Amino acid sequence: MAKKRSTRKATSSRRFFRWQTLFKLLVVAAVVGLAFVVYCDIQVRSAFGEVSWQQPAKVYARPLILAPGVTVGASDLEYELGLLGYQVDAALRYPGSYYRQNNTLAIHYREFAFPEQRRPAGSVLIHFSPRGFVQRVESMSGRQLEEAVLEPTVIGGIYPNLHEDRLLIRLEDTPRMLLEVLLQVEDKDFYQHFGISPRSIARALLANLKAGRTVQGGSTITQQLVKNVLLTRERSLWRKFQEMIMSVLLELHYSKDDILEAYINQVYLGQEGSRAIHGFALAARHYFNKPLDELNLPQTAMLVGLVKGPSYYDPWRHGDRARARRNLVLAELAEQAWLTPAQLASLEREPLGLAKSSAVAGVFPAYVDLVRRQLRRDYQNSDLQTQGLRVFTPFDPIVQRHAERALTQTLEGLGKNYSEVQGAVAVTSVTNADVVALVGGRRPRFAGFNRALDALRPIGSLIKPAIYLAALQQPQKFTLASFVDDSPIALRNPDGSLWQPSNFDNEVHGRVMLHEALSRSYNLAAASLGLELGVGQVVATLKSLGVHRPVPEVPALLLGAAELSPIEVNAMYQTIASGGRAQAMRAIYAVTDPKGHLLARYPQKPQRAVDEAAVHLLQYALIETVREGTGRSVYQVLDPDFRVAGKTGTSNDFRDSWFAGFSGDYVATVWLGHDDNKPSGLTGASGALKVWRNFMANASHEPMVFQPVEGVSYRWIDPENGKGSHAWCEGARQMPFIGGSWPTVESPRCVRTLPDLWQWFRNVFE
Repeated sequence: MAKKRSTRKATSSRRFFRWQTLFKLLVVAAVVGLAFVVYCDIQVRSAFGEVSWQQPAKVYARPLILAPGVTVGASDLEYELGLLGYQVDAALRYPGSYYRQNNTLAIHYREFAFPEQRRPAGSVLIHFSPRGFVQRVESMSGRQLEEAVLEPTVIGGIYPNLHEDRLLIRLEDTPRMLLEVLLQVEDKDFYQHFGISPRSIARALLANLKAGRTVQGGSTITQQLVKNVLLTRERSLWRKFQEMIMSVLLELHYSKDDILEAYINQVYLGQEGSRAIHGFALAARHYFNKPLDELNLPQTAMLVGLVKGPSYYDPWRHGDRARARRNLVLAELAEQAWLTPAQLASLEREPLGLAKSSAVAGVFPAYVDLVRRQLRRDYQNSDLQTQGLRVFTPFDPIVQRHAERALTQTLEGLGKNYSEVQGAVAVTSVTNADVVALVGGRRPRFAGFNRALDALRPIGSLIKPAIYLAALQQPQKFTLASFVDDSPIALRNPDGSLWQPSNFDNEVHGRVMLHEALSRSYNLAAASLGLELGVGQVVATLKSLGVHRPVPEVPALLLGAAELSPIEVNAMYQTIASGGRAQAMRAIYAVTDPKGHLLARYPQKPQRAVDEAAVHLLQYALIETVREGTGRSVYQVLDPDFRVAGKTGTSNDFRDSWFAGFSGDYVATVWLGHDDNKPSGLTGASGALKVWRNFMANASHEPMVFQPVEGVSYRWIDPENGKGSHAWCEGARQMPFIGGSWPTVESPRCVRTLPDLWQWFRNVFE
């Protein structure tokens, strides 16, 4: 009996121990489970609070002003309307539509919040001259208008820390059609469940068992949002469990409308290069180049269908799959009696209606890169990423198009031997130094190395105008008719090496006039003059022209040893083009909040940097450069009566090909070369000049204005000896001089008899 009592006691003890252990395990599990729920709760509240309002800054081009006399053709206007996502519609039934009939365009423009002014939608008629400018602007009733202004196109976004793009939309602004199609296809019970839907899970499980594979998912919109924002794409039971817990917590903290709005803006719908496309509003731009509220039912159905698999149903790569998926969505709507069989059959035959290319922000990456750098002077990264700033720029899509075409077509025309040559183009407005176009490489829409801003390369002979300008600012010593010595030079460098420059043609030209030495780009003459002035004086002149990067104060600088980027070179020639007024390169003129309220303006503040009279003389020599000197092949393309000025540049061993110059409306700098700095085999004239002249032939409409300025007089001189001459003397040339610096001694070659003069007058007036 004692033995039995002992056995019962031992059994009882073991049971107690097991229950005690089990209780402890349950307590531990409860604590761990509670901690896990608390952790999930913190994650949900933190992430949803941050992500739901991320709205990166958007960058806009200039608005296109259409007024009588504006030099824009009907084809250019159609190109810009395409960038804006306008659709052809002869009835102009909705904002964002237009039609063209010969040289007249009818446009139904959209409402837009310009800085400090909201412009309502409206319709207008634009009549064009056959010569390519706006002839008349009218209302639809025929009343003449002063102007019409198109809304600016989005050219990029500022995403400091993300490779994602979003275009946020409020739930109340979301088209009802999208909401109804989305809920019907993705989550019929959205407003009834508590984050997870047992009914949907059971329905999906049954369908999958019948099919023997996964054909249907049971995730709610809440679960999809959690997966997109908080979790990885890993497929496991643990991740699914975590997703369900977080979904319930999300529903506890936020309303159904908040969750649906976040989903509409966060759902992943595709990829454009390295940038992920999030949200239906941006997807509408990406695939159709339209605002979301301008999509029709088939287009809306395609976007909703993409939720299932944006890569698998990518309409550009897998059009048949995308169309089948879209039709499946339409069929589901028909099952719910939204569509009649006849309507369904008609809609299923509709093409996808994709845009020719993605209109996602970021298609002009080189320019947006410049904007980003200027913005960072005034705004924190967090502001650029979350405040929804609207950044207005002077970027001109039409000018950009001409710059891109000039570069790519010229490089293609050079042939296979130059297939690896890269290039860059920077274009500014002569009037105000606004950066209107920027090309960062031979693949302009590729967001890679921005050569326009970051390719620091020796500028070669592009530095020579600074040398001659330094001399011309001393009119008592130097004029365009002064002689400089183009003779051999040998200098010992501090390291003991010998600097012995030579001319491109390996010839020595002796005494040559200053204007001719520049237009023919003689190296020895430039070096001789620079050494006489002093390298320090040349460096000071460079700074006055707007070159702020440190340059080496060595003799080699006189032949272009300074390494500058194309945008920095353009700043230098901008000052020359504007008559000696220095202005900062401007890529932003205003910043507003999302509603159009002005936050900041960026006015230009031009300052006199160089004597205007001396710059006038320099401009004369640069005009001569393209008429008679190294840049004369410019006029193989340009009209001979279209005045421009510019300078070629070639670095050692033909590594870099440069051309910089200006017309009456644009300053443009072109660089060609290899990224690895190996020789390109191109001179400034055989490479960059060709790009420049093709650009100017298509983009520029105003010849360079060249009129005498105060303090400058024109006198006739004998180009043989630099002495005074007269209009009737053979070979006489008229040149500008500052003050009384013209030659006072008359050339002996200009002595004529009275009968000679009488014959000259008869020849002139006949």
